[in-house]
Amino acid sequence: MKGLYRILILILILTAAWFFIRFVIGGNEDDWIKDSRGVWVKHGAPSSTPDYVLKQKQIISCAMDLYEEEKSKNVVFNSQCLGSCDDYAIDIVNIPRNSDDDLSENQCDDYKTGKASHFLELDKDGEIVRII
Repeated sequence: MKGLYRILILILILTAAWFFIRFVIGGNEDDWIKDSRGVWVKHGAPSSTPDYVLKQKQIISCAMDLYEEEKSKNVVFNSQCLGSCDDYAIDIVNIPRNSDDDLSENQCDDYKTGKASHFLELDKDGEIVRII
């Protein structure tokens, strides 16, 4: 009988430890996380969308509008600035990025002067490279 109690206590302790690790240390599975580009993406099924995610979605939408506007003018894209969206400078970069992308003359004036404190980089096809 003593052995049965010990087994039940051990199972109870292991179950409590699993719940603690999973839900306290493991964090919320239904949340928003940044991918390797800096874009907020759903992780699981979050019940709401935080303001910072909504803001980023607006910035991305604005950047895509700037890109499409320039594309409709048949602009040949190379390392250039498309403009600004809120506090973000929108820049076209090479893929893979190279030293030309870091040259001051290839960066947006709004970013260089501090008017924009962040930037969103697109490749020549309008795909997001990174958001910082």
